[in-house]
Amino acid sequence: MPYFEPELQLTEEEFRLIRDLIYNHCGLFFDDDSKYLLDRRLGQRVAHHNLSGFREYYQFLKYDRRRDQEIADIMDLLTTNETYFFREAFQLRAFTDEIVPEVMKLKQRERTLRIWSAGCSTGEEPYTIAMLLLEMGCLHGWRVEIVGSDISQRVVQHARKGIYTKASFRATEERYLKRFFTETDEGYRICDEVRELVTISQMNLFDANRLALLGKMDVIFCRNVIIYFDQTSKKRVVESFYNTLRGGGYLLLGHSESLMNLSTAFALRHLKNDMVYQKTDTTGGGVAS
Repeated sequence: MPYFEPELQLTEEEFRLIRDLIYNHCGLFFDDDSKYLLDRRLGQRVAHHNLSGFREYYQFLKYDRRRDQEIADIMDLLTTNETYFFREAFQLRAFTDEIVPEVMKLKQRERTLRIWSAGCSTGEEPYTIAMLLLEMGCLHGWRVEIVGSDISQRVVQHARKGIYTKASFRATEERYLKRFFTETDEGYRICDEVRELVTISQMNLFDANRLALLGKMDVIFCRNVIIYFDQTSKKRVVESFYNTLRGGGYLLLGHSESLMNLSTAFALRHLKNDMVYQKTDTTGGGVAS
């Protein structure tokens, strides 16, 4: 007999309550077509906590001291964390060949490069950025900081561990594997030279206090993340990115994502290798109404 009894099925009211609670916490929005998804997958969490049903689970999410961790856990059930090293090669080429040299010219006196990988999942993206910068070999004497963040504690722990299986290397050239990884019984371990450039932390993109502690960034990667947000949440997150970037800084989204109808504060730059967004220096831009 399955553990998920008919009387535990998610009612319309319970669906709206849980959906809105998740939305208010982190901006992820589930429309009415997602009711079945929440019903089946969150039913696992009801059983895990030995609760009587979704009404009690809602109270757990709202008041229990473990609520933030629980919401982070259910993000793993409701979203896709699929990623791999060297994803979206054209954009990465624009980063190394055009964006980094431009930033270096502008910051010759300060000699700092700060990059944020927002929604970094299991860490392949920030480590890819670090490998590319090390391979460029032009940042000796520079202070390079790469911050990877994700709302899920599980994927953050994976990223901090820095050990990957072959599925993460589908777009990785052999030379990177040889230079930056050591094969172990568990998989391929990222080398300390790369790890030293990267800090991984758990972060909710709706947490204004945590975002304020980041400081100014030169480049923000946020690829295939805002697809999970509705229009209002997207505008809020994009405005946070705008405030976090220094003047002239770059925002790199996934190729299926756009700032159209979200913000007028960024210019779309047509670089040789890809199209990216750049924070304008004018004060007239802002989030679209």
